Amino acid sequence: MPWIQMRINTTGAQAEELGDALIEQGAVSVTFQDTHDTPVFEPLPGETRLWGDTDVIGLFDAETTMDEVVNALADHPLLGADFRHKIEQIEDKDWEREWMDNFHPMRFGQRLWICPSWRDVPNPTAVNVMLDPGLAFGTGTHPTTALCLSWLDGLDLAGKTVIDFGCGSGILAIAALKLGAAQAIGIDIDPQAIQASRDNAQRNGVSERLALYLPQQQPANLHADVVVANILAGPLRELAPLISVLPNAGGHLGLSGILASQAESVSEAYKGLFALDPVAEKEEWCRITGTKR
Repeated sequence: MPWIQMRINTTGAQAEELGDALIEQGAVSVTFQDTHDTPVFEPLPGETRLWGDTDVIGLFDAETTMDEVVNALADHPLLGADFRHKIEQIEDKDWEREWMDNFHPMRFGQRLWICPSWRDVPNPTAVNVMLDPGLAFGTGTHPTTALCLSWLDGLDLAGKTVIDFGCGSGILAIAALKLGAAQAIGIDIDPQAIQASRDNAQRNGVSERLALYLPQQQPANLHADVVVANILAGPLRELAPLISVLPNAGGHLGLSGILASQAESVSEAYKGLFALDPVAEKEEWCRITGTKR
């Protein structure tokens, strides 16, 4: 079945309210898109991260009378009769199948491959992580995840304990285990991430070595030889006192989810306790690594 898409250009401050207005007029879904394609990573729980110039996109059933929707929205206090919008018909697709068809095995570093669970591995002798992201973020396609995977591939993880802070799909924790870590611990605020990580760990035969916790459930005095946190620059700065105590003395820390322009401020929050390496960059994103003093 075809659909009708309505796009309204607005500001970040007004976008959420206008999204609610589209839902009230019958939109089956609403998405927010940066007009200028500014890179933005995942929002915090309960936060809708918006941009200065934002397109609010409502998806309507093809039978919807869009003139009635336009007239109703023209009375909205944030819009008015001449509000900027675009209406277009789009073809229906099997979006899940299209996404699956475009997700291919990817290599990181020298040994590691991330392979969709529905595809054959390209190199059976490599370190292969079979991944089904499910409802949680983390496939390896984002530059920040790629930076973290390449970093883990370059470490000697044999016998080590690894903490994946903000584990998402579990991709980093599971990769660490497949690369030789003795134990991994995944922490995430989202119960769906915990479930996705558990499912992926079982798929890769490492579930017995992966412990998963919501923050309020994690053990006290938790420490590890390697800590990796692929989240956002803001939380990395705010949680620096908590994250900094997790690595053992001489342990490794890897931080990502950081735009290159944010690297200095994040580094500042950690340089007191860590000997930091040169910042690694990939497509406007960066990774900060260091060793606990």
